[in-house]
Amino acid sequence: MANATITGKHQAGWITISIDEYESMKETIEVLSDVDIMKQLEEGKKEGTKIRDFEDLAKELGI
Repeated sequence: MANATITGKHQAGWITISIDEYESMKETIEVLSDVDIMKQLEEGKKEGTKIRDFEDLAKELGI
């Protein structure tokens, strides 16, 4: 990973996160932005559908 030195006055701040955390955040935003997925989640909650761990489901589906 490259190092950078930033000098001078800045209007915006920033943080550094791992690539894994960044990818996880992007995936979360993608799911939360998908109206169909969110409707399915709400329907599942209303019906009392059993909650499953995503990692287990992904393995079961082979993804």
